[in-house]
Amino acid sequence: MYAVIRAGGKQYRVAPGDVIRVETMPDSNGAVSFGDVLAVSGGEGQIAKPGADVHVSGQVVEQGRAAKILVFHYKRKKQYKKIAGHRQPFTAVRITEIAFDGQKFTAPDLPKKEAKPKKVKPVDEEAEAPKAEAKSAKAPARKKAAAKKPAAKKAAPKKKK
Repeated sequence: MYAVIRAGGKQYRVAPGDVIRVETMPDSNGAVSFGDVLAVSGGEGQIAKPGADVHVSGQVVEQGRAAKILVFHYKRKKQYKKIAGHRQPFTAVRITEIAFDGQKFTAPDLPKKEAKPKKVKPVDEEAEAPKAEAKSAKAPARKKAAAKKPAAKKAAPKKKK
């Protein structure tokens, strides 16, 4: 089961569980619905034009900016060059449901990520005390700055006859 939707002036072929990057769009509590559905596939290669009863919904995964693209303007023989950078903003959406003709196709739920416990180093007070003393004992004394050398004398100007 898949659908073809239009979002941000582009068309996307989506299925439940797909993650697509669309133009930046406002989200309401992370839920997004796409009303402009162009086509829906049924089963066994059937493709139908949808009526008013088609609904594609998704969940916002991430909002960010794409990699930088350099825009380089150049005019030969005129000594003209200009460079500008551009990063296109996007919204990553995971398609959660396609509802068509009384049927609902939903994506399986993703398992929640568990936070990894932070590694804690055991603190040995006895082991750290000698290290601190050793560092202070081994620290070299600072050297004084070297005296500046006197500047070389300039040669006297030659006399003209």
